[in-house]
Amino acid sequence: MTANNHTLSGTAGGTFLSVLPNIHSEDIAKTVILATVGAIVSFTISLLLKSLQKKHKK
Repeated sequence: MTANNHTLSGTAGGTFLSVLPNIHSEDIAKTVILATVGAIVSFTISLLLKSLQKKHKK
């Protein structure tokens, strides 16, 4: 069973348009803040692990 591009585009577009009215500005702000915090924590942990790995190799 294969799906053509028109079916996939229609399904994706319909899903997006049905979800769009239910998204509030508070949810978008919360998502942006959580994504930012997650990226900062991930970057910090990566630097910490890299530093620990260099110390362990010596």
